[in-house]
Amino acid sequence: MDVYLGVDVGSVSTNLVLLDDEGEVITYEYLRTQGQPIRAVQEGLKRIYSRLSSNLVVKGCGSTGSARFLTAAVIGADVVKNEIISHALAALKFEPQVRTIFEIGGQDSKVTFLKDQVVVDFAMNTICAAGTGSFLDHQAARLGLPIESFSELALKAKKGVQIAGRCTVFAESDMIHRQQTGYPLEEIVYGLCQALVRNYLNNLLKGKPVNPPVVFQGGVAANKGMRRAFEEALGFPVVVPPYFNVMGAIGVALLTRTYIQKTGKDTNFKGFEIVDFAYATESFYCDGCSNNCEIAEIRQGKKILARWGSRCGKWEMGNLEESQVFSFL
Repeated sequence: MDVYLGVDVGSVSTNLVLLDDEGEVITYEYLRTQGQPIRAVQEGLKRIYSRLSSNLVVKGCGSTGSARFLTAAVIGADVVKNEIISHALAALKFEPQVRTIFEIGGQDSKVTFLKDQVVVDFAMNTICAAGTGSFLDHQAARLGLPIESFSELALKAKKGVQIAGRCTVFAESDMIHRQQTGYPLEEIVYGLCQALVRNYLNNLLKGKPVNPPVVFQGGVAANKGMRRAFEEALGFPVVVPPYFNVMGAIGVALLTRTYIQKTGKDTNFKGFEIVDFAYATESFYCDGCSNNCEIAEIRQGKKILARWGSRCGKWEMGNLEESQVFSFL
């Protein structure tokens, strides 16, 4: 069986997906990056390899996420694509008529608008953690709760209590006040979900209309309380796809499948043996002009695998341009 590998490496999670020739998910891995993206990718590949049957052949691989170029150098990616496009393609696979995509991860949040299956606008929040999954993680720790219990507690609430969600400091102050006045824990938990939803809608949408169908993805979509809060705020259902937490990896795997099938090229994938290789990353500043670009470099032993970061392309080597696959869509 021919398979296609998609790897999405972000600041919080590293996700790997294998698709078959029809674009269906065979298996996937969701891991914590923990500040070590290369090690996370190697561990994910090791886990996937342990489940592979001997007749599976990787025909192509792609990378996305904030560490997509680093990942591409390590695995030998055939396609590199930003997470906006990758997430949109995955959402279209599960909801072909999707008009709006909500995505909330651990460190950032995004909204993407589509028309006729084409991305027409998007917005990102990477400044404040109050609109991301780390907001809920922090408050769960404050309440002494595992984040996994948030979902069920939030569904038990009748309406939730009013909690300021624009700042984690104010949210914590409100939580303490609500606890001291005797509000049930489930009402406080759901109030936190509502606060995050208000923050998300106010900061990212900025008055732009939300057109259904809406797809909600990213790690925070696992929280059913968040889905409930979105639906109450919007007044219509929100779709959570079956692989909501690995959608970026699915999207770039779909792009890779299209690219390989239409070009007939052989993959650059370096094989599962890369899980045993040692890599080193470093950076330096180019003083060739006033831009003073920071150049990232990855090595395997003394061999330089890739460099990127220069505006003029002087130092670039080993990594793919993100625009490479546009003509194949």
